[in-house]
Amino acid sequence: MGFNHAQQVEILNQNLNDLEGKVNVSFEFFPPNSPEMEQTLWQSIQRLEGLQPKFVSVTYGANNSTRERTHRIINKIQNETSLTPVPHLTCIGASQEELVDIAQNYWDSGIRHIVALRGDLPEQTQTQPNMYALDLVKLLKSVADFEISVAAYPEVHPEAPNSQFDLINLKRKVDAGASRAISQFFFDTETYLRYRDRCLASGIEVEIVPGILPVTNFKQLLKFSSMTNVTVPQWMHRLYQGLDDDPMTRNLIAANVAIEQVKVLAKEGVRDFHFYTLNRSDLTYAICHSLGVRERSLVPQAIAV
Repeated sequence: MGFNHAQQVEILNQNLNDLEGKVNVSFEFFPPNSPEMEQTLWQSIQRLEGLQPKFVSVTYGANNSTRERTHRIINKIQNETSLTPVPHLTCIGASQEELVDIAQNYWDSGIRHIVALRGDLPEQTQTQPNMYALDLVKLLKSVADFEISVAAYPEVHPEAPNSQFDLINLKRKVDAGASRAISQFFFDTETYLRYRDRCLASGIEVEIVPGILPVTNFKQLLKFSSMTNVTVPQWMHRLYQGLDDDPMTRNLIAANVAIEQVKVLAKEGVRDFHFYTLNRSDLTYAICHSLGVRERSLVPQAIAV
């Protein structure tokens, strides 16, 4: 599947009003590690709450390092906002008994949706993990009828031997009970569309929700992309060249790139998008507003920070 220049221009020039009411969003946050970042997180949650996302997820951190903070944030979102909180859960560094207890506690507290991941391996480890995301999906389904999201990798998981192995692994997770897959971020829309086609051809019929990352720190992106097997196109290098000391222009470019991604994908029938917010609300809010995801009035709820 490809776009010629005329098609690309037509898509990017379509009226943004055409998307109003047709785009659903979800947001990802991570547990803060300082009082200042905690305040930023809750300010961001409050700002984005009015957009009424389908859900908001909270990451677990490498090697379960933020487990307790994740639980605390999930509980606070559950009790003090109108949002649907979705915790990430990983199986690295936890026994099956611990995972069952965590899952049961979530279910008992009203959590019905979990993002199931293997998790990052400890640095310099030589041992293979005894559980993978597939095993975690099965475990969660044995505890209760959770809605489960799993990860998908349009450019192949860094540890997968090849793309077919990666695709078979995703199908196994779906067959075990996963409700949807959320993709690693990407910047070439054709990469995602080809991947979606391959998923369908392999019998994977759940939604592959594209992960959207607005890039405000290009140097940080290059470092992270080298670890996650994500391609950064040359046109992005050109866009961000010479902007190390110009955050305002970087933000404008980040918003424009993200909006164009969503517009092209929406033209191809994609309706749900997952935004990696990095705990910052302003840019994500502006992008969503431009895409027709408008704020709706809510009953005010105070969040203690």
